[in-house]
Amino acid sequence: MVMPDHVHIIFTPLKDDEGNPFGLAEIMSGIKGASAHSVNKALNRRGRVWQDESFDHVLRSDESTYNKVLYICENPVRKGLVATEDEYPWLWREWVEGAEIVAQSLHDGHQ
Repeated sequence: MVMPDHVHIIFTPLKDDEGNPFGLAEIMSGIKGASAHSVNKALNRRGRVWQDESFDHVLRSDESTYNKVLYICENPVRKGLVATEDEYPWLWREWVEGAEIVAQSLHDGHQ
């Protein structure tokens, strides 16, 4: 979910060759670096896009991931950007849009 002034991401870290999950700092560095490059390219500019810090929260087994996702999906509605979350163009939910859309986008050269 990309909001005008922040981003929400819920993910499960992949594991390295030794079976250890990648650390949050490494993951966020990769996401911020790749997305900043894409944003700057799209806007024909250079410079920083993201702040250094992030406000992360690790979901524990006793928390409902699904409920957290639903809360995040309602963010643009609560902010008055759209009437329903389905109208918001910067929201992607695998269980709604489907993994095949991402696969097709990557195949077509869009990232």
